[in-house]
Amino acid sequence: MPSTSRQVHNDAGPSLTERLARRAVDRTVAGRQAEYEREMSRIVETTFELVRTTGTVDPSMREILAATGLSTQAFYRYFASKDECMLAVLDEGRRRLLATLERRMQRARTAPERISAWIEGVLAQASGPAGARTRPWVANEQRLAERFPDEHDASVAVLVALLVPPVSELGGVDAGEARLAASFVYRVTFASLQAALARGSGVSSTEASALVEFCLTGVRR
Repeated sequence: MPSTSRQVHNDAGPSLTERLARRAVDRTVAGRQAEYEREMSRIVETTFELVRTTGTVDPSMREILAATGLSTQAFYRYFASKDECMLAVLDEGRRRLLATLERRMQRARTAPERISAWIEGVLAQASGPAGARTRPWVANEQRLAERFPDEHDASVAVLVALLVPPVSELGGVDAGEARLAASFVYRVTFASLQAALARGSGVSSTEASALVEFCLTGVRR
């Protein structure tokens, strides 16, 4: 009889006490997650500004802790390593670039114009004050991509996704082919950006126009 009684209880699903307990746990977990997200966002934002204002390619833990006001123990409560934090900072930089590219593309009317706006928006990051702000992100990218390939690819995919609709329209291809072509445009454009940053100069209008024409020709084919 005891085993039968337990089976009936299990078949009836969790008791009210069990459901209330789970709900209490869920509220606690949700609250802690929201708290962690807020604090991690603050750390990322502060570190982003540290890199942007100082031009430091790879800030030390001491510099990050001083800027964020955290102890070493508190920092490692949120990030497993400094590189994990820098990966989040790099992602933040990409998302700010994403917003810039979206604004540029919204002003364009045709598919070629939207692709051109994307390319020119990326290349503009090598000129003037933007170049000094961009150089630290580019310098850190390869190392972080090797350490966190999945997270890095997901971050890059957000920028590539902007190109997919106009590439699909211009090239007359399906979504899969458009993503592949968009990834090629991403690679050649960012390689040009990296080269300009390495030599410490912007991209001339002639170079930018040539790159745009090269990419548009490739997409059409």
